[in-house]
Amino acid sequence: MNKISKYFVHESSYIDMPCQIGEGTKIWHFCHVMKNSEIGKNCNIGQNVVISPNVFIGNNVKIQNNVSVYTGVTLDDDVFLGPSMVFTNVINPRSHIRRTEEFMKTRLKRGSTIGANATIVCGNTIGKYALIGAGAVVTKNIPDYALIVGNPGKQIGWISEYGERLIFNDKNIANCEKSNSKYLLKKNKIIKIDE
Repeated sequence: MNKISKYFVHESSYIDMPCQIGEGTKIWHFCHVMKNSEIGKNCNIGQNVVISPNVFIGNNVKIQNNVSVYTGVTLDDDVFLGPSMVFTNVINPRSHIRRTEEFMKTRLKRGSTIGANATIVCGNTIGKYALIGAGAVVTKNIPDYALIVGNPGKQIGWISEYGERLIFNDKNIANCEKSNSKYLLKKNKIIKIDE
C-alpha cells in the first residue's frame, strides 16, 4: 500500500496524473490509468487493464485481466467486469478518420456483471444487477436484473442481487433462495420487495 494515498499500484503499472484513486484500491501488473480518471474505494484492477482518460469507476468495482475501459464508459458501484470482456466507444470506427468527438456514453449501473469475453457495444446502459453471460454481445439497453446470453444478447430470465436465477410464482413473486430477498415482476420490470 502507498502510505500517503492508501492504495496499491504494482511497480509495473503506470498512473498518469492528474487522476483520483480511492483508499483500498489495488492496481495490479501492467496496467495503465490515464489522466483525469476517477477510481473509487476498494476496487480491484486486474493485470493488463487500461483505463482511458475521463473514465469514472465507482466503489468496490472488480475488473478482471485484459480489459480496456474506454473514454465514455461509467461504472457504478459494485460492478464486475469478467476477463477479456470488451467495450467499444465508436459505432463506425475507421483508422484514417479521427472520431474522438463521437465517443458514445456507456453506463453500467450498480451491481451489474459482465461475463468473460462479452462485448458491450457503445451507447447502451446495463441495468442494475443485470448479468451478461460469458461471450454475449450486447447491442441495446438492458433492464435492471435481466439475465442476458448469446450473440446478439437475448434476455432469458431474471437474476437476483445475489446472482441467483429468479423463478416467479403465479403472483409474479420470486424468492432468492440464497439471500431470502423477494422480487415482484410487474409490467416486465423487477421490483425488489422490502423484507
